[in-house]
Amino acid sequence: MVESLRGVGYSIATALADIVDNSISAGARNVWVTFAYRGAASTVSILDDGGGMSATELLGAMTLGGISPLLHRAEKDLGRFGLGLKTASFSQCRCLTVASRRNGLVSVRRWDLDYIARPDVGDWRLLSSPRKGSEELLSPLDLLEQGTLVLWEGLDRIVGPGGMKDAALENAFLALVERVEQHLAMVFHRLIEGMSPELRLYINGHRVKGWDPFLRSHPATYSTPTDPFSSPHGRGELQGFVLPHKDKLSEIEYRAAGGIEGWTSQQGFYVYRNQRLLVAGGWLGLGSPRVWTMEEPFKLARIRLDFTNSADHEWDIDVKKSTARPPRYLRARIQELAENVRVRARRVFAHRGEYGARAAVQDLSTVWVSRTLKGGTSYRLNRDHPLVARALNDADSKSVSELLRLVEETVPVQRIWLDTVEKGEMQKEPFSEDASPEVEELAKSMLSHLVGKVGLSHELAVMRLRTTEPFQNFPQLIARLSASPSIQVTA
Repeated sequence: MVESLRGVGYSIATALADIVDNSISAGARNVWVTFAYRGAASTVSILDDGGGMSATELLGAMTLGGISPLLHRAEKDLGRFGLGLKTASFSQCRCLTVASRRNGLVSVRRWDLDYIARPDVGDWRLLSSPRKGSEELLSPLDLLEQGTLVLWEGLDRIVGPGGMKDAALENAFLALVERVEQHLAMVFHRLIEGMSPELRLYINGHRVKGWDPFLRSHPATYSTPTDPFSSPHGRGELQGFVLPHKDKLSEIEYRAAGGIEGWTSQQGFYVYRNQRLLVAGGWLGLGSPRVWTMEEPFKLARIRLDFTNSADHEWDIDVKKSTARPPRYLRARIQELAENVRVRARRVFAHRGEYGARAAVQDLSTVWVSRTLKGGTSYRLNRDHPLVARALNDADSKSVSELLRLVEETVPVQRIWLDTVEKGEMQKEPFSEDASPEVEELAKSMLSHLVGKVGLSHELAVMRLRTTEPFQNFPQLIARLSASPSIQVTA
């Protein structure tokens, strides 16, 4: 049975998150996670300054299914099935020791799978002392007035059962520590962020900084109003976010905001239970007429969904606390918000960040237009764009038309798409710098053409410029041109 329990499907990061849940439920303000590489003798320990447990409470905590999931839980209790401590630990180690201090008394209990498997034992025996030689590993608990220390030994799923230390294994172990930090920074970000956080979390003495999936501090992030909802088992909240386009972020910001799995995989719903993240991305099986999948155009869409532990059974929370399914009576409401966020996210993605405080431009004359036919979508240069129209009028119109058709028919759409997906967006928005000399010269040339050749007044020509791509992105330049009607007019 216990060997079967080891296959529940935890990663070391999700397993450690389950242990930290217990620390939070115990009222801990600080949690210290320590990785020590010693080859086959490597250990992981989790120490907290929570309320600690008596010997009787520790016995219950070490009992599989010791607490029924049907029982009422305290408001901040992050547990559910009474299995997390044991199944999470067994998934990574063969020896689980828990020491807890309350009222000056220390209690110790140990599950040792190698001991249980011995032919002369043959049954479940919960031991009341650490492994011989491991007593010193429990000593950090002596520095606290109260608290609990969880010790993992026999890390066969992490470093294997081998004997000697190995440089390659040590490097892999250290890389694992980094991935764990990223995961915990995401799962507990709402509890560990801010000047006075509810929890301080440390890994090998280094304080973990929260990862905000919504980039709420960035001025270019769009958010919907908070949408509270009620259910028979408590209250919850919905809020949608559209993250800034890459053009609005520094390289460091862009890499960080992509999260552990990358931008495309981190889109969708972020489901929280008591502010603890359960689901990081994905569309929860929603979508119409087909179920939504993780697609590049929607990678900027993220939605916060909160509920309390009193609604666990409504959301089908699993043992690992890594999946959740919205109840039927909320699905339509959740999907409606998600559709709106997805539409806006796609627009930001397609128009390279043109959103936010800048108002939409009415009747914008774009350089490219798309047409959807039965055979797919085709892209054509806009013959009505002033610069395109000027080229057709000023030169051999037949040669220019043939050139435009050649460009249109040979645009490597599939190649551009593959390069974008595989390598990220490779250039910033065209003419994205603040009114560079090139942009200014082009604007003056177009203004001159509109006045001298087309016959518009200076005022009307400026208005036309204001609704023509890409000049609509440079209101200060247009304001300067509007105030300087002495533009040389071509004959």
